[in-house]
Amino acid sequence: MNSIGIIILAAGASTRLGEPKQNLLFRGKSLLNHALTVAKTTDCTPIFIVTGAHTFETDDVSDSGVFVVQNPDWQKGIASSINLSVSYLQQKAPNISGVILMVCDQPYVTSTLLHRLIAERIKTNKPIIACSYQDTLGTPVLFDKRYFDVLHALEGDEGAKKIILKNLEEVASISFDLGSIDIDTKDDYKQLLALDKS
Repeated sequence: MNSIGIIILAAGASTRLGEPKQNLLFRGKSLLNHALTVAKTTDCTPIFIVTGAHTFETDDVSDSGVFVVQNPDWQKGIASSINLSVSYLQQKAPNISGVILMVCDQPYVTSTLLHRLIAERIKTNKPIIACSYQDTLGTPVLFDKRYFDVLHALEGDEGAKKIILKNLEEVASISFDLGSIDIDTKDDYKQLLALDKS
């Protein structure tokens, strides 16, 4: 396969949490920088971090292949971040073969998991490889480039899951039991810290 890019979606306002979830600490790093570290320890390039409601201090992004993109339309929903970042991805890497969409509030995403997505893509030749957890399919998810136009067509709060569920015949999945752990509220964060200590 040719190269796979990564898009880290981090533009939301975290209204249910009451503070930017991207700045919450996990294992000594903010959730955003934790996600960036995971992305950088793969062979994937380029990597885009999409911010919006807040700006953040990120770890060194001077490496070629890592870009921070500010989404001025973040209030329109996650689709605007996907639209924008896929456009940038195609500009920076016109020969890219696919992209992994990930969010920064799934703290148990690892580089091994991302490599498993790519391996499953090669094994099955399916154009969508999603993670499976709690009887659903979701992020991180790998889309072949043939789905870039579909990603561009998303609107409002439509995210990757809509595309996954509408095209199940073209989806393969890998198990990610800890994928259901994400951070939307203060209780979620407390439970994460308690779990990680156990």
